[in-house]
Amino acid sequence: MWCWIKVREGRPHMVRVDLKMKKLDSTKSLLIKSEQLLRIEDHDFAMRPGFGGSALPVGIDVQVESIDSISEVNMDFTMTLYLRHYWQDDRLAFPSSSNKSRTFDSRLIKKIWVPDVFFVHSKRSFIHDTTMENIMLRVFPDGNILYSVRITVTALCSMDFSSFPLDTQNCSLELESYAYNENDLMLYWKNGNDSLRTDEIVLSQFFVEDFQPSFGLAFYSSTGWYNRLYINFILRRHIFFFMLQTYFPTMLMVMLSWVSFWIDRRAVPARVSLGITTVLTMSTIITGVSASMPQVSYVKAVDIYLWSSFLFVFLSVIEYAAVNYFTTVEEMKKLKNAKIPSSFNANQAMAFDGCFHDNDIDLPSFPEGTSTPNTERNTQSRNSTVSAPLEGTRLRRRKTIKHNLNFIMSNSYMIDSYSRVIFPLAYLLFNILYWSLYA
Repeated sequence: MWCWIKVREGRPHMVRVDLKMKKLDSTKSLLIKSEQLLRIEDHDFAMRPGFGGSALPVGIDVQVESIDSISEVNMDFTMTLYLRHYWQDDRLAFPSSSNKSRTFDSRLIKKIWVPDVFFVHSKRSFIHDTTMENIMLRVFPDGNILYSVRITVTALCSMDFSSFPLDTQNCSLELESYAYNENDLMLYWKNGNDSLRTDEIVLSQFFVEDFQPSFGLAFYSSTGWYNRLYINFILRRHIFFFMLQTYFPTMLMVMLSWVSFWIDRRAVPARVSLGITTVLTMSTIITGVSASMPQVSYVKAVDIYLWSSFLFVFLSVIEYAAVNYFTTVEEMKKLKNAKIPSSFNANQAMAFDGCFHDNDIDLPSFPEGTSTPNTERNTQSRNSTVSAPLEGTRLRRRKTIKHNLNFIMSNSYMIDSYSRVIFPLAYLLFNILYWSLYA
């Protein structure tokens, strides 16, 4: 920059003045004045304030900005917060007529003593540095200090998935001094329960029910007792996501397996394909849920529901296997006891499922008065059984079981009729017990 300078003798001359250098010199002198004002070079800030005396009180307050993520697989959570420390260091006291504080950034932190607070059970943490390190140091004339830092920390949360996904998790973030035990440094919540403040936190899978600060002591065998502060919060899981992704599809697969009870028992391909499809779909749902969960050694609530539903689907397949077997035995027995005409073609009587059926041949009816060798033999055996002395309840029980089994085999169509009622009622009872226990 050029300017005119008037001299005493002669003509005025134009002289270039470097204002930029003057500005740099002004900033440098201001920094020197601040360091001289705080007398940083006159003290050893490697030692805590009041070294050799009583424990230094350090107040803490926290403002939680956000809970960034919660991982069930890794059993941890990530939180961003403002951590503020309050203490007094008489070595930094300075005279001030206006009693105004002085604020500094991270460049002065390395030259003074600050508390060495760390997060217990943390996996990762960092101080935000955009556009500069998010650190503030405010020094008051009487030596009181406010040290604030913006941190993102990932910490362990021991979760219990016994009631997953109808669970509530209790997590905590723990703060403690690393080097100074309770004889040197006393951590405390500066404003009691008001020391923990939160912004409005909205999570995709959880409701944040409560934030609560607490205080405790931690003992280490080699170094002694340490003050520890806790940030406790309760997370209650949203159930609607799992209803759409897990429970509703599972219910539909179970109800779909009941359709086979209304399909003709001779339609083997239709009933078998329906049963296998529902079994494979249930296996896919179970695999998908297990892949998104940690490999725990205990049973979860969702496991109970999925495997119970899988059992209902599997039993519907077994039910048809029993129906098909009893139907085949019944028809083969009728064909064996009946007189088959010479013109009967066995290949034509075979249905598409490979079994003889009673509607393919004209079986004569058996009048009650007509006697055959088989009926005479059965009548003699019944008369001998009645006239013979009873051998106890075991013989009658065996006869009852055999009689019921023969009745079921001769009326296999009734199994489907009973299943149409028993399966839905059993599944409804299971759902009532499940939701009343876990909801």
